[in-house]
Amino acid sequence: MGNSYAGQLKTTRFEEVLHNSIEASLRSNNLVPRPVFSQLYLEAEQQLSSQEAGSRADNEEEEEEEEEEGSESSSPPVSYQMKPPPEGCCTTDGFCQAGKDLRLVSISNEHIEVPSGFLLVGAKSPHLPDHLLVCAVDKRFLPDDKGRNALLGFSGNCVGCGKKGFCYFTEFSNHINLKLTTQPKKQKHLKYYLVRNAQGALTKGSVICWKGAEFRGQQPSSSTCSSTLFQLPEGSGLSGSTWNEPLPAAHPAGTQHPAAAMDHSPSTAAFSSAAHNGKESPKQQLVKSNLSALTRPAVLGTLTNSGPPKKRHKGWSPESPSSTETWNLQGNPQAPNRTKNDGGSLSSAPHSALVGPASSPMVGSGEPVSVPDNLLKICKAKPVIFKGHGNFPYLCGNINDVIVSPLLYTCYRNSQSLSRAYEQYGASTIQPISEEMQLLLTVYYLVQLASDQVPLMEDLEQIFTRSWRESHLSEIRQFQPVLPGLVAPATPATPATPATPATPATPVTPAQLPWLAGLAATSCNNSVHIIECSCSLAEGLSEMFKLLMEGKLSKTNYVVIICAGRNRAIDSCIVITGKYQARVLSESMLTPSDYQKEVNYQLVTGKVETLGSFFSTLCPEGDIDLLLEKFCQENQGHISSSLSASVNKPTALNGTGAAACTSYEIERHQIRPFQLAVAQKLLSHICSIADSSTQNLDLGSFEKIDFLICVPPSEVTYQQTLFHLWHSGILLELGLEKEHLTKQRVEQYVMKIDPEAQIKFKVFLQNSMQNPHTLFVLIHDHAHWDLMSAVHSLYPQAELSAGLVDRLLNCREVKEAPNIVTLHVTSFPYALQTQHTHISPYNEIHWPSSYSNGVDLYHENKKYFGLSEFIESTLSGHSIPLLRYDSSFEAMVMALGKRFPRLHSAVIRTFVLIQHYSAAMMAVCGLSQMKNYTSVETLEITQNLINSSRQCPSGHGLMVVLRIPCTPLAAVAYERLNNVRERLALEENFEIILGNPNSGITIGKHFVEQLKVWQKIEDADWRPQTYLELEGLPCILIFSGMDPQGESLPRSLRYCDLRLINSSLVRTTLEQELGLAAYFVSSEVHTEKAVVNDVLESDQEKLSSTDNEDEEIATEGSTSEKRSPMKRERSHSHDSASSSLSSKASITAFCSESSPLVTAAGDTAKSPHQALSNSTEETTNNCERQKQKVDKGAQTTISKHLPPVTEQLDTKQNIRSAQISIASSSSPPFSSSSSSSAPPHNSFILQSSQCSMAKASKQPPIIFLPKLVYDIITSTDSSGLPKSSSLLPYHSVMWASSFRPLMSKMMTCTEQSLYYRQWTVPKPIHMDYTNRSEGRMDTFHPRRLLLSGPPQIGKTGAYLQFLSILSRMLIRLTEVDVYDEEEINISIKEDSDQCYHQPGDLWPDLETFKKMPFDYTIHDPKYEDASLICSKLQTINSEGSSASRRQEDTYTRRQTTRMRLSKYAAYNTYHHCEQCHQYMGFNPRYQLYESTLHAFAFSYSMLGEEIQLHFIIPKSKEHHFVFSQPGRQLESMRLPLVTDKSEDYIKSPTFTPTTGRHEHGLFNLYHAMDGASHLHVLVVKEYEMAIYKKYWPNHIMLVLPSIFNSAGVGAAHFLIKELSYHNLELERNRQEELGIKPQDIWPFIVISDDSCVMWNAVEVDCSGDRKSDYTWSERNVSLKQILQHIEATPDVTHYALIGMRKWSSKTNSAEIKEPFSCCHVHDFIMLNVDLTQNVQYNQNRFTCDDVDFNLRVHSAGLLLCRFNHFSVMKKQIAVGGQRSFHIKSKVSDTPVSVSPAQYICAPDSKHTFLAAPAQLLLEKYLQYHSHRFFPLSLKNFSHPVLSVDCYLNLGPQIAVCYVSSRPHSLNISSSGLTFSGLLLYLCDSFVVASFLKKFHFLKGATLCVICQDRNSLRQTVVRLELEDEWQFRLRDEFQTANAKEDRPLFFLTGRHI
Repeated sequence: MGNSYAGQLKTTRFEEVLHNSIEASLRSNNLVPRPVFSQLYLEAEQQLSSQEAGSRADNEEEEEEEEEEGSESSSPPVSYQMKPPPEGCCTTDGFCQAGKDLRLVSISNEHIEVPSGFLLVGAKSPHLPDHLLVCAVDKRFLPDDKGRNALLGFSGNCVGCGKKGFCYFTEFSNHINLKLTTQPKKQKHLKYYLVRNAQGALTKGSVICWKGAEFRGQQPSSSTCSSTLFQLPEGSGLSGSTWNEPLPAAHPAGTQHPAAAMDHSPSTAAFSSAAHNGKESPKQQLVKSNLSALTRPAVLGTLTNSGPPKKRHKGWSPESPSSTETWNLQGNPQAPNRTKNDGGSLSSAPHSALVGPASSPMVGSGEPVSVPDNLLKICKAKPVIFKGHGNFPYLCGNINDVIVSPLLYTCYRNSQSLSRAYEQYGASTIQPISEEMQLLLTVYYLVQLASDQVPLMEDLEQIFTRSWRESHLSEIRQFQPVLPGLVAPATPATPATPATPATPATPVTPAQLPWLAGLAATSCNNSVHIIECSCSLAEGLSEMFKLLMEGKLSKTNYVVIICAGRNRAIDSCIVITGKYQARVLSESMLTPSDYQKEVNYQLVTGKVETLGSFFSTLCPEGDIDLLLEKFCQENQGHISSSLSASVNKPTALNGTGAAACTSYEIERHQIRPFQLAVAQKLLSHICSIADSSTQNLDLGSFEKIDFLICVPPSEVTYQQTLFHLWHSGILLELGLEKEHLTKQRVEQYVMKIDPEAQIKFKVFLQNSMQNPHTLFVLIHDHAHWDLMSAVHSLYPQAELSAGLVDRLLNCREVKEAPNIVTLHVTSFPYALQTQHTHISPYNEIHWPSSYSNGVDLYHENKKYFGLSEFIESTLSGHSIPLLRYDSSFEAMVMALGKRFPRLHSAVIRTFVLIQHYSAAMMAVCGLSQMKNYTSVETLEITQNLINSSRQCPSGHGLMVVLRIPCTPLAAVAYERLNNVRERLALEENFEIILGNPNSGITIGKHFVEQLKVWQKIEDADWRPQTYLELEGLPCILIFSGMDPQGESLPRSLRYCDLRLINSSLVRTTLEQELGLAAYFVSSEVHTEKAVVNDVLESDQEKLSSTDNEDEEIATEGSTSEKRSPMKRERSHSHDSASSSLSSKASITAFCSESSPLVTAAGDTAKSPHQALSNSTEETTNNCERQKQKVDKGAQTTISKHLPPVTEQLDTKQNIRSAQISIASSSSPPFSSSSSSSAPPHNSFILQSSQCSMAKASKQPPIIFLPKLVYDIITSTDSSGLPKSSSLLPYHSVMWASSFRPLMSKMMTCTEQSLYYRQWTVPKPIHMDYTNRSEGRMDTFHPRRLLLSGPPQIGKTGAYLQFLSILSRMLIRLTEVDVYDEEEINISIKEDSDQCYHQPGDLWPDLETFKKMPFDYTIHDPKYEDASLICSKLQTINSEGSSASRRQEDTYTRRQTTRMRLSKYAAYNTYHHCEQCHQYMGFNPRYQLYESTLHAFAFSYSMLGEEIQLHFIIPKSKEHHFVFSQPGRQLESMRLPLVTDKSEDYIKSPTFTPTTGRHEHGLFNLYHAMDGASHLHVLVVKEYEMAIYKKYWPNHIMLVLPSIFNSAGVGAAHFLIKELSYHNLELERNRQEELGIKPQDIWPFIVISDDSCVMWNAVEVDCSGDRKSDYTWSERNVSLKQILQHIEATPDVTHYALIGMRKWSSKTNSAEIKEPFSCCHVHDFIMLNVDLTQNVQYNQNRFTCDDVDFNLRVHSAGLLLCRFNHFSVMKKQIAVGGQRSFHIKSKVSDTPVSVSPAQYICAPDSKHTFLAAPAQLLLEKYLQYHSHRFFPLSLKNFSHPVLSVDCYLNLGPQIAVCYVSSRPHSLNISSSGLTFSGLLLYLCDSFVVASFLKKFHFLKGATLCVICQDRNSLRQTVVRLELEDEWQFRLRDEFQTANAKEDRPLFFLTGRHI
């Protein structure tokens, strides 16, 4: 009937056993169930196993997972063939087959309908170890809290798709895509109950107790034990009494179960562990002792041999506790469950929730291991056990004394995940790194760690990655293009990286592993110990505990336990037994809040009193307090008067007007070049957002700006920001406040992010909604602070403000408001640069580098000292190691850590440091025996602090920052140091300030008065509110708070004591602590380079080699020290006791009792001679001298304490006295290594009156760090970056993969940002966690920017300046620079007083107008440099023209004025508003406007060929054109009739020629036309067509033929006019068929410049008594009004050209008295193409083509009319237009400027040819050098140059007279004129010899003939018979400097005979 084991019958019901047997048989596939009766008997030895198994109820999950894999079972598991899923259903892990998400993390906040009688439970999928899948299961099929009474079978529903009625778990597991490879079992996969937490979110609750069924037959005691220990009553959470105990929730380092850290809510965490709280309830303690009592006596070795056979045969149930297969564990239950909170951070970061210390055993397997009693007591540290591969045994007994962590397990697992990433690309050949290799590399890594180093998971990950890459290099290269970001090329190994011990060709086998590991460990002097075990890890752990208890591992830091068999995978774990390493690792696993609670608990419960009493025993003279008391009584009155004398003296001195310190100056608010550059970068980013086509920011719609600055809830930071804001004047500048600013008003603009913030923020949001035309800038300063998700607060018991940033700044109103821009400002942007960030990489602004390729980009008078500069100072060749660590302090802390293993090291460190400061104060005050009880560093700090105020006549002193993150410890330190200061009567010498983030600054009245005197403050109630206001105050600032929150420190900061900061291995945390000391020093002061430069490297090493020897540190506070070789003293420091003692330096060398450095009175010291007489060695080698001086010279500044007489000593002597060097303790007390002759640059000997604060402000502060932090900061990885850079960037993010490349030293800030964006993901507690979507771009918020820059560099000033220039830009956007110039040549105007029209006339009278003479003179100010045009009617004044201007100045010197844009302005592409979106074609609601390209050809006889033009016509504008019906060919452009009248229609088509101004041209005429329908055509060059089309998609384009790509504006005007005439003919023909007369078609077009911005009209009031009296005013009107007015002119078709004035603010009444002029018109003209049919623009012209055309039109007898009552404003546009033509050499590519004199050359010469059109060279040459051709004409205005048929600008000093050769043309009478020159330019056949002979020339007058080629030149000379009157020479022939292929123009000059 079964195996008959001897034993007793179980006291349980038979039915129950039968039930179990049936259930087992139903579950098994083909195994015969275990006989019922064999279950009713139990042998004696089995009691222990079942006991142990019962206590493992909550570890079910890992057992089952491992069983499922079956990796180490003695026989393989039965394979299970899953049914293929239905066709087309979803098979994604975590989703059901209907495609609905079931992951707890995704649906925790959703409402889920749960039918009555059902419970929500979490199922585990083997493919998603990080997730729980939510299921609804009938509770009848689930066990009760004792693990019993679960019905067989299953009944469940899918919560995703709602499908109900699953009756088989197999069916259900298929539906929810578990994809199992073994038989589906509910016991294996339904793991946890799910419960709602306080926030209503669904979270993981207690474990479902399936295992209880197997042990129901046990004795009542054991079943009670198992159920009580792990299963609290349902829904109980933590009991009130337990939670309210002073003891924290996870009090000792080893007592928190990982689940507690993993869970969202602490109340649910209680389910998973009885030992969750440090002290268990009595019931639990009893249970625990019973358990260990039962376990301990058992012989562990016999367990595996008792009970059923190992092989799983027919009669043995798979669920049996003794079955080895049952215990194939996957590790601890929390390791796979990563996504809950952190995704398994791989660094041992304090905030990593994964690292939660586990006191309750990790999931156990196999035999239990008993943790010995008194382990902590004997070992002096709690061993940290890192679970590695495979099984991990169950721990019982004294489990409070060990810590079990899953970190290494996670690291191993992650480093095998890369191959999956490759598999999807078919890379099946690439294998992950093997487990054996992982373990071997781990051993190699541990072996090379120094005794004071702590293992880092980041290092291990990099080692694994590098090893894997090197072994798969060829495969990786094959797939590299596919995965660009995943793999970096193999990098050289770092010093910390072991070489790969084996190649893939020879894989390490499990059998070889222990031997290879042992071999590796032989080289490390027992630091790493290897334990090999044959059966299970339990054996190895037991041996390890045994060795620990026997003290045999005292020198061993790491124990590696390996269990490797031939046929199965390895089991391994690594135990950290080194006291230092174990302490650091265990403490780093505490969360910040747990750390605070732990420390608080130790303070409250009095555990630290043992430390205090121990300190008392150190002082042989008795208790320190007694010594203080005694000292106080003995020196009552004496010390106070002497020490405070110097403090009180300055006030008296100042009062009497005697000497006072002049170095005190508070820096006023000023903008540095850097800040201005950053502000401009911010502005350009804002502009680029506005300019993008997404319409996310319409800058044009905002009139002003408002802002709110959000700061962390630190009172000092808040006041500091108010202070900056007040002094910046920004509120007045922005117009937000009036002149009389009050503090209450300023406070409206700064908000502390605390619970009260919501009120202020609500007001801000309301303002933004009520003021849509105000741009609100929300500035989030110190933006890396509190990034906790509002809905996912992990520590609700933490600060109330946690998650507020998310709640406020990420609220829907802020995200959706179109007028709110959010600017995050931080020094540490890493947490905002993850895969889920809201900030686009394009919206990041990084602080610029000060140097680029050695060039100083921004000249600053101050040099910034930040982290990189501090690190640089520690390198060889720098005199001042600004970063230091205190080895004697570290030694004492380490010794005390061993003595007090239960105390947190923060407590020990704080108490030691308080002790050191107390002793140092006492030593400085005369208790010289106390110098043995402090460190040299602390003595240096204290001495300089106390003496600083005595060196300054005004009492200015130094600030010492003592950073104590833990607030309760800071309070203890403050109280203690205050007490010591009081006893030593130093209350008025220096202040001690407790800096608490939540409260303001409190300082004594005496010091307030001092500050008021220094800062000249009258206000009686004034108190300092920021640390900056403590400038010059001698003080110790105890800076508390877990993180600095943006507080700035004054320039008098001298020492930054960070010895107590957490050794947190997170980049942001480390860098922000060091950021406190960031500092600006005057760049004139050379603080870095020093005399050490000429020290040889090898000598340097020799010198410091002794410093590295290991020392035995005495526990009793020995003064022996261990120095870092990197640490050297500053050669320029005169205020410092040396902190560079050598190895065995005795502190007694500092102050002997007979002559202390500073006695009570402070007026005696050892004389220089005495100091030197004690010298036993004085080196003569200069190199050695320099070296010793810098490296070991203890530069105790004696000179500053000497009586005045000693100041008479020579420099040499003084320096020598100042350099008393302390050699090793074997040497006599004083051995001087000072140089025999002072270096010449040491001319900075102290004067007794020199102010130490002034010195402090000229050099950066000195930082003292913990040794661990110092090593991380100063060491570099293989890329050359500091080790800190490769740490996890922030505690609430995690690495996306362990297979990430190393950061590179060459990375810019932008590249670093992209690196973090690719390789980090936020944890669920991070506010960006939920910011995910499939389309990545959608996750970026368009109006969110990030400004990052080093700490204390001036980011506040930069963003305030940004607000200022943004405000100015908004105003500037509504303003425009328009030309404002008086008309020129007014004096040359005809003086006739004759009035042709009345001032009030609206239109000209045609007959009257015909009588008006034409005014030849140019009056447009843009032609100030043009030649004057003469006529007989004008009286020429030789002074009438202004002096010539230089070519470049033409643009810059033109006068402009700023005008506010009216509602009728024309706009460029930057303008966006609702009204003209459709007009522009950019509105996202409308489809992008489609355009069609149409060819349009017409023949032109003068060109001798057909002209081919192209129109680009948007669909929306096709109604303006006529197309042929069948082929849709463009036929003509529709023209209206002369008789048409419409209010909403402009008849004249407008043409705007443009080049180079696609962005800046003013083509948006929607507002100018006041919405009226109009036809607007842009005339563009072919090569610019695409760019113009992109910017103006809804505009009609006329594209010029490609031959005109290099042509000037004349070509565009020529083609516009010819096309328009051709179109007029076509329209006449077309409409004639409709019965319309040809003359009725509207003949006008408008030709407008692309810079016409606004139009004005003059309104004349003629209501005066006399006819001549009138008043006038000018106002802005729409272009529509002006054009409609002109189009309505009577007889308008009789005018050839109509124009208007150019606007000028200087216009006077005389100019508008005559409302119409017959003169030149420019810029904006209406052209009658019908009348001007035979008058052409010159297509070759670049300049003055409009003047030339005006003269031709007039000479043709046509009318030009200028409406003087209308004016056009032209905007100054700095780009494009004629300035886009650059004349450069054709030979070289380098743009070398060519002077105009080189534009022409002799034909056939070797002159450099130019790459420019010949016509342009001609025009430019004549403009600047025409006097070479016409010497007689220079300033000879009464004898002008005769210019035939053309007007060319010969420069302002030469006048021209224009005549037309056409028959019947109107010309001036030249009878009385004698010309000084003749210009014949490309003359046609109308110019004949007889025509020229009518004119008279001066003798010696010159002639210039210009032709297209040399042949034409000769023909012209012959045809015009020029040789009759003009003399020519061969050398007078010239050409433009063009190559032959560029068709140069040729000149011939001659003299009149």
